[in-house]
Amino acid sequence: MWDGELPGTVVLGSDCLMAKKEFGTVVATAEILAERDSLDMLRNNRCMWIDTHCHLDAPEFGPDHALGLQARESARALGVALCVYPAVERANFDAVRELAHRTGDAYALGIHPLYVPRALDSDLRALADELERRAGDPRLVAVGEIGLDFFVPELCTPAMRERQWQCYREQLRLAQRHGLPVILHGRRSVDWLLKGLREAAARGRPVAGGIAHAFNGSLQQAQVLLALGFKLGLGGAATFDAARQLRQLFATLPPDALVLETDAPDIPPQWCYVNAAERAAGRPQGLNSPAELPRIGAGLAGLRGLTPDALADLSTANALAALPRLTALLPLLAGAVSPVQTVRQVEGSSPASAASNPEP
Repeated sequence: MWDGELPGTVVLGSDCLMAKKEFGTVVATAEILAERDSLDMLRNNRCMWIDTHCHLDAPEFGPDHALGLQARESARALGVALCVYPAVERANFDAVRELAHRTGDAYALGIHPLYVPRALDSDLRALADELERRAGDPRLVAVGEIGLDFFVPELCTPAMRERQWQCYREQLRLAQRHGLPVILHGRRSVDWLLKGLREAAARGRPVAGGIAHAFNGSLQQAQVLLALGFKLGLGGAATFDAARQLRQLFATLPPDALVLETDAPDIPPQWCYVNAAERAAGRPQGLNSPAELPRIGAGLAGLRGLTPDALADLSTANALAALPRLTALLPLLAGAVSPVQTVRQVEGSSPASAASNPEP
């Protein structure tokens, strides 16, 4: 997920972030300044986005997250008010928490299925302890990134599938215990994710919804996830013209179904992607970053007949509904129009959506 050397140069803003091997000084942004900037954005009625899934602690962003901090400030200047940093293993629990506090953002704690092969039973106990220890932290918004990956061949052996399954089930139990939503990873495994959610609900109270990250399943699977209280995370993959099914889903799903994400540094949008032939010729692969989210949103808004500002409002309302603790991080939104009302107002203002979603 985060392998390889760091190539290239740095470009921030409307172009992709390209990693480099030598880093200049990046001044850490104090939490209070980050909150002030977000509040200024709201007061000035500027377009506001939430990146519901990014990994700015990844090695691609350099020592001490230097490029990640730089990318975060570029994203903030472009209207990205909040980012959510999911953990992937025990070793980065502290990193995502410290980064969220440093940048004024949010984080989630969990063990990613790609890291299950090296996870120990003690790592699940450590996760349980950390969730207990950080229960009062308003920046802890979910259990994640958790789930199942039946795409990577090494994870598809019977023994490894079973190990993933047990890890997933235990993390669902922890989410239930703490009343937290979950951030789900599912490649070729959505039906099994749904089975786990149904089993969890049968054991006690249902899991408190969450986000199906990088969703690429069927319409039927999407509808079941929505019925269970989940939102569907989409981002760079949907910007490719060839992603017809994904773009059709984005265009036709109910307005309260969708949240936006980058999964930075992974899943680059079409304008960042460098194909294998170009990489072989020496062109470096661009790194995705939260600064790409407004351009991703602008590119996808037209699929629903919306302006970028309207999609920003829509996806922000949905993110707050999926991860309710985010609302407290944006004080001016607390007590304002509910997410459902915002969704209806936004899409109700669009001629295209009014035609496809008539009011009863």
